Amino acid sequence: MQRNSLSKTILATTSLSTFLILGGLINPLAAAEVEQVAITLTDDNGGACVLDKSSVEAGPVTFSVTNKTATALTEVELLNGNRIIGEKENLAPGLPTVSFTVTLGGGTYEIYCPGAKEDKVAFSVTGEAAPRPTGTISKILEEGTDGYAQYVNETIDAMVVAVSRLKDDIDAGDLEKAKHDYPLARPFYERVESDVDGFVLDGFDATDNHGNLDYLIDMRASNIDPEVGWHGYHAIERDLFEAGKITDQTKAYAAELLKNVKLLDDVSPTLEYLPEDLANGAADLLEEVQNTKITGEEEAYSHFDMLDFAGNVEGAQQAFAYLQPGMEQIDADLSGRVSAEFEKVRTLLDGYRDASVPGGYKLYSEELKAEDTVKLSQAIQSLQEPLSRIAEKVATAD
Repeated sequence: MQRNSLSKTILATTSLSTFLILGGLINPLAAAEVEQVAITLTDDNGGACVLDKSSVEAGPVTFSVTNKTATALTEVELLNGNRIIGEKENLAPGLPTVSFTVTLGGGTYEIYCPGAKEDKVAFSVTGEAAPRPTGTISKILEEGTDGYAQYVNETIDAMVVAVSRLKDDIDAGDLEKAKHDYPLARPFYERVESDVDGFVLDGFDATDNHGNLDYLIDMRASNIDPEVGWHGYHAIERDLFEAGKITDQTKAYAAELLKNVKLLDDVSPTLEYLPEDLANGAADLLEEVQNTKITGEEEAYSHFDMLDFAGNVEGAQQAFAYLQPGMEQIDADLSGRVSAEFEKVRTLLDGYRDASVPGGYKLYSEELKAEDTVKLSQAIQSLQEPLSRIAEKVATAD
């Protein structure tokens, strides 16, 4: 992908929370014609995700999400196959209703509420189906990279919100709330880190971790540069979960993390992707799973590694999903195999869900690591092999 200086002028981008386009531009003046769907989250029956209607007519649809009492439910996604079409996260009980608007063609969708007793709710759209991508394969892939860029931008937007909340907890000296909100701020970076890990702050050499934005945001205990020291998420993790206290230094870490995440948010709209960038990025995220999540290295103090694991897998799956329409024309068999292996991994991950844990996944205890390392690693390896063949296919497509 094309790397850009943080000082580069930021390009304009349309927010997914306002509109997401499927098969054509939305006319903002047509707001009165937008269908409305209300989604309510409660703690009834072990966590419930309730829609006020299960079907709408094709066209613009606004999904309004209210979390009334569901402490274990923090996220709602609209799915079309493997692709996340729209989502809202950080949905704590009692917060104001939030919404996202998308234009939907006729077909079958799902509302996904991770952690709910019935976490997927069927949702149908009647009327004309959204047009499938047309034109040359390279044109279809280009449309996919544009859609993926929007996904990255929205993910980083959400990270700013989550890190801001964590910083507020820390500034208030509220240790328990900070420990609850720390894991809720983590998955965003895990979804997109392969796209943003090459940025260097102005005035620094690429080999100097003082200016390496990825290091400053996501360095781990195992890869500390002694000349640069502690920074970012895991410095905060250490203070909250090992030391068990919030100090002035913790507050400084949180302020710096928010500053750097906002820098990332500023620069992400300038990113330009090639199809092979998406494929290589997805492969890199699976390498992250093998190297730092399955080993328990990532969250050494809090043990939220399974949550990070799921974040890496989601990011990889979204990168592939935006390539999938083109890949179905290039090599339908390979595309189908990759899709099936992603589904196997996601099904495996569902077995580690625990609604009582912030973020919704079991803590990665020493016992769990000892029992399941081989199983987890083999599942990722089975996905890595076919996925590794995607980059060459899309890079040479006509």
